[in-house]
Amino acid sequence: MNITLSELAELLGGEILSGSSDTRITGFASLKEAQTGDLSFFYDARYRDKLAATKATAVLVPKGMEGCPEKVACLAVDDPSRSFEKVVDVYGFHAAAFEAGIHPRAVIAEGVKADLSKISVAACAVIDAGAEIGDGAEIGAGCYVGRDAIIGAGAKLFANVTVHEACEIGEHVILHSGVVIGADGFGYEFDQGRHRKVRQAGIVQIDKDVEIGAGTMVDRARFGRTWIGEGTKIDNLVQIGHNVVIGRHCIIVSGTAIAGSAVIGDYVVMAAQCGVAGHVNVGSFVTLGGRSGVTKDIPTGKATYMGFPAMPAMEERRRWASISRLPHLSARVKALEKDESAGE
Repeated sequence: MNITLSELAELLGGEILSGSSDTRITGFASLKEAQTGDLSFFYDARYRDKLAATKATAVLVPKGMEGCPEKVACLAVDDPSRSFEKVVDVYGFHAAAFEAGIHPRAVIAEGVKADLSKISVAACAVIDAGAEIGDGAEIGAGCYVGRDAIIGAGAKLFANVTVHEACEIGEHVILHSGVVIGADGFGYEFDQGRHRKVRQAGIVQIDKDVEIGAGTMVDRARFGRTWIGEGTKIDNLVQIGHNVVIGRHCIIVSGTAIAGSAVIGDYVVMAAQCGVAGHVNVGSFVTLGGRSGVTKDIPTGKATYMGFPAMPAMEERRRWASISRLPHLSARVKALEKDESAGE
């Protein structure tokens, strides 16, 4: 990247508020990390101090903004965040484009259903008998696709992904490195003094346009299916238990664990390190704050829940406020007790 501020303004349809149109931009970074030559962006008043202190050469700002910092070129655009994303998309790192081909060190069993001229299979990947691979799918280095598994058209499996037997991956699904789909659910019964394993005979079904982050595990069902709905996005290091059903277009953030047979509705947002107990329902459009623990059903509705056990956010905030007053109340009680004992 090496363009002038005027070229950047033309690319983004922006207006130069301060600085020379000949100023050259050679990179991009956040307000805090930017150095000379970098472009950054500002869109939230909470970051006004970072804007004032930035070492960036140029900053994208909202239209109508006043008070640009000194020695920083400001370019006004409709949406600084989206405009910055466009710059990153044009000038940033791009993954290699899809290129069909089978690496000579890949292992593809007899009976695999695929047009090998239309898929990409990297070194040391293994595709077992009966698997079905759609056109345009990419199977990364060291991946394993189990017997009778289905990988949809345009799906992308990064290196070292495992899709176990009979699991179904939809079109354009993205599975990042270390994802395991279809490992046995954690099912045991205590019998005659020892833990007896309960057979896990179901599958995992992942619908189209789902993306799952590195190191996440989705267990196969005891019977039937563990099911992740269309468009849902799951972060790194998430555990999804057997027979869990997750609806469409949910967001599930790192460190979350969902126990077996829980049902998550559509458009649910679960912040980092949430926990959902087994056989619990979380209704559509619900938001769970970080570290929420869901122990009973939550109804459908655009509401935020927090805490353990999870409760409506305002109730949880009042509880926090009450707890913060406990030391003061304790001191008052002790003082009253002291006065009472002194008067006896």
